[in-house]
Amino acid sequence: MILYAQTPWRRARQIVADLLVVCWVVLWVRAGREVYDVVGQLAAPGRTLEAAGSSLSESLTSAGDTVARVPLVGDDARAPFTAAGGAADSIADAGVEVQEGAHQVALVLGLTVAAVPILLVVGVWLLVRLRFVGRARAAGRILDSAADLDLFALRALATQPVRALARVSDDPANAWRNRDPEVVRALASLELGSLGLRAPD
Repeated sequence: MILYAQTPWRRARQIVADLLVVCWVVLWVRAGREVYDVVGQLAAPGRTLEAAGSSLSESLTSAGDTVARVPLVGDDARAPFTAAGGAADSIADAGVEVQEGAHQVALVLGLTVAAVPILLVVGVWLLVRLRFVGRARAAGRILDSAADLDLFALRALATQPVRALARVSDDPANAWRNRDPEVVRALASLELGSLGLRAPD
């Protein structure tokens, strides 16, 4: 499988494109991480609420235990402290929910910020690279010797710009019909070069 072009200029462009895509992915992963960290700070009030609720619950439970030791009225006096402790536990639970909600929002936003631009660019890059690999593999299967250059020379006559054909010969079609080896090779090299391949020796 040919992953990179054989021609230096096209291979250099492919390598630069690969490096740019890697940099693009790293950049947006960091941006997504930054968004996650910033939005995750919304969980701070939830942590404060959880800590306050837990502390209040412990204090009320402790006070209830102390009051319960009072003879005759201890159990009755403990009931309001137990109820208040339950309310404080609800406050702590609400703080936990705020933290979980902030974490989920931060995760969704961070992933969205990172994934959308990464998928767009990597998708286009992947299509271009797969197209190159497919065309290069197909050409490589056909082109196993200099005798196969005639097909690529004919293709060059059909697909290459007139200006490029004129640089090969004043009458490239006639030279191809007459099997001029130099013109056939030059035309084939022109077409193969557009595929990122070199003509065989």
